[in-house]
Amino acid sequence: MNRTKPLSHRQVWMLAGPIMLSNVSVPLVGAVDTAVVGHLPDPAAIGAVALGALIFGFIFWSFGFLRMGTTGFIARAFGAGDNRALSETLLRVILLALVLGVVTIFLSVPLIEFALVILDSSDQVEQLTADYAYIRIWSAPATLCIYVFTGIFIGMHNTRQVFVLQFILNVTNVALDIFFVVGLDLGVEGVAVATLIAEYLAASVGFYLLRKQIKTAIQKISYPSLFDKQALLALMRTNGDIFIRTLCLTFSFAYFTAQSARMGEVVLAANAILMHLQSILAYGLDGFAHAAEALTGSAYGATRREAFKRAVRLTSLWALIIAALMSLVYLFLGELIIGLFTGIESVLETATIYLPWLVGLPLLSIWSFQLDGIFIGTGFSREMRNAMILATALYLAAMSLLIPWLGNHGLFLGLSLFMVLRAITLGFYYPRILSAMDSREL
Repeated sequence: MNRTKPLSHRQVWMLAGPIMLSNVSVPLVGAVDTAVVGHLPDPAAIGAVALGALIFGFIFWSFGFLRMGTTGFIARAFGAGDNRALSETLLRVILLALVLGVVTIFLSVPLIEFALVILDSSDQVEQLTADYAYIRIWSAPATLCIYVFTGIFIGMHNTRQVFVLQFILNVTNVALDIFFVVGLDLGVEGVAVATLIAEYLAASVGFYLLRKQIKTAIQKISYPSLFDKQALLALMRTNGDIFIRTLCLTFSFAYFTAQSARMGEVVLAANAILMHLQSILAYGLDGFAHAAEALTGSAYGATRREAFKRAVRLTSLWALIIAALMSLVYLFLGELIIGLFTGIESVLETATIYLPWLVGLPLLSIWSFQLDGIFIGTGFSREMRNAMILATALYLAAMSLLIPWLGNHGLFLGLSLFMVLRAITLGFYYPRILSAMDSREL
């Protein structure tokens, strides 16, 4: 990509398109997980897969800084043409991912037991969830490496490799889901084994795709500089901020699911299906947020204010267009889509009642997604952290009032408010990025 010519719509799509395709495939795997167990006679299986996915969304995505922090550091080094910083960051984050993955396995028992206590579902659902979790936890090193590889590719504007990585991960996962659950009748445990195998295969592919960069970094790196105190502190400070931000985000969605579980197995199963639609929305729109990370991060690293502003405008414009299209899809095809997830009549009817909330969520969510991408790319992690803490606190306060008043409708109203609050709190800090660019240009 030419870094001197003005950014074009085509260039935005060259970055966002592969990410959208790869991102949408992620929740589609979760949808297949739900669908293969959704046609089993007991709705507890759907709830168990939903809670199992929630646990690992919470555990693994708490390490989401490995993807987001990596993208920011790589994008700024890439924009500035600093190959040394790029190589050092690459090795640091890969080593960090492997260490954190092993530590997660060692802490698996207390982590999973604590999660089951917090979620507080029925005995049957909890037992099936535990069966899933104690298998899936072994994928931790592979999963965290995939986060890092994704961040590296996005930061280097090489989103096609992100697509390749996710395509292999998700196609393998879907195929093994069908083989283990439908073919071998392994139930919830089959879903976990399928994911475990798929993630290690994808991680191996990631190492292969980065083999040249890793080899060059190892050959040219100065090991004292690799462990430079100031560089490590900057990495840990940024990752710490993003960790707290992501912890708040995952806790907010975990709270949503936990409240769903307290309303019974049918509501839990229905909400799980609707949240898969929200995930498809989030991952699809994140394509433009990830493009914003790469483009604004590179422009910020190169101190090109006009390029930064154009990246914000173009990525946000296309994100808004896609969000509107997704709202229309949910409006006209939502009931049909829900029917693909389950044949259980009570779950189907309940999900249809609350479907209208999903129609409005794309247009409410897009602004927070785009702002997330901008703050990640430019490295304003402290502001992201503070904004998310405030948004989460207000969300929990709203939920405490809305759920007793409106029940499950209150749950979805609270989720909608959360998306708006995220955008408002980030928007408050946005002028700081522009001010920082002005001061760097002087």
